[in-house]
Amino acid sequence: MVKTKTDNAQYSQIDKFLSDESHKIKKLSKGDIVEGEVVDAENGYLVVDVGHKSEGIVAGRELKSDILDWKTLKVGDKVLVYVVKPEDEEGQLVLSIRRTQQASAWITLENAKKQNDVVEAVVVESNNGGLIVEIGKDIRGFIPTSQLDASRVYLDGVRQVGKDISSRVQKRLNSLVGEKIKTRIIELDREKNRIILSEKMVTQSRDLEQREKTLNKVKEGDVLEGIVSGITPFGIFVNAEGLEGLVHLSELSWDKVEDIGSIYGVGSKVKVMVIGISDGGKRVAYSIKRLLQDPWSAAISKFKIGDVVKGEIQKVVPYGAFVRIGEGLNGLIHISELSTKLVKNPEDIVKVGDEVDVKILSISSTERHLGLSLKAVGGKETKEEKVKEITKEELKEAVDTAVEEELEAKE
Repeated sequence: MVKTKTDNAQYSQIDKFLSDESHKIKKLSKGDIVEGEVVDAENGYLVVDVGHKSEGIVAGRELKSDILDWKTLKVGDKVLVYVVKPEDEEGQLVLSIRRTQQASAWITLENAKKQNDVVEAVVVESNNGGLIVEIGKDIRGFIPTSQLDASRVYLDGVRQVGKDISSRVQKRLNSLVGEKIKTRIIELDREKNRIILSEKMVTQSRDLEQREKTLNKVKEGDVLEGIVSGITPFGIFVNAEGLEGLVHLSELSWDKVEDIGSIYGVGSKVKVMVIGISDGGKRVAYSIKRLLQDPWSAAISKFKIGDVVKGEIQKVVPYGAFVRIGEGLNGLIHISELSTKLVKNPEDIVKVGDEVDVKILSISSTERHLGLSLKAVGGKETKEEKVKEITKEELKEAVDTAVEEELEAKE
């Protein structure tokens, strides 16, 4: 068959029509937001042409919107609609104006999650697990208790466990209804209508900023105010202006600390001195005792080397005896200073609780140590079979042995 000029013109028009995107039937999916033209705006519903195989219907609650009054629409107006169902049981395209607004809010939330932006939420309800919050119109999310800033939930802002804690936590959660909370999005699932939020992600970020600010300005010797954030057998952890560090057991007090928990509790407010910063601030050492007056310095100022003083035996060890000669002052009588005669067992010479006169042989301020002598003021002797006169060589050997034993004991 021979094509005529008329046929060629028709084929050309058909090709042009088919290549025109506006004439193609759109494939729609649930959740799509498309622009359509109003073809009917009467009888309490809208009929909208969105280029699908059939016109769509917007009816009932799907007409309601805070940003658009559907009653103002007329035939020929353009409108954005949300695809609820591409095809219902009757083959109709079901559309929504209400969900267009909601979908727009979801898109905003998706962008906020990608950009890690702060999202403000209003608490509308609380339960055992946390807070239900409203983010936008008809959009709700959930903040688990574990993702709330501890200061909102626990006394002194420190997480606690124990009897009756859960009931107290629930009371505090209930009191938050109506409050605005700044959060970041942890999880976002539009299909499941699931939004999980975190306040901690906002506050921790703020804490990190505070930490960096403190770290940049602080130096050894500075005094900071902080809160006890943890207690261990070897000391306490203190968060001071966002910078967490350790106060070692040896830096807690000038006196020996037997029970840390009896002095400090988690949440206690303390002042600390910065005594060390290393690894770019990963390791920070604090001291509390260096902010206190050293009682040893004040007590030892009353004495000097060569003084003979009264004391009480506090402890007897294989290498000698410890003596308390004043408040906060302890010294050691080495085994070689117990008697002018050879002493095999210090308990043969002194017992705990004995009152003795001793001579001060040495004072070490750095080690807070006193060297004392009992034999220099007359000494004490035991039964003859336990104490005997010795030669200089025997004395030297005994002293060397005692020194070695003392070193081993310290190790």
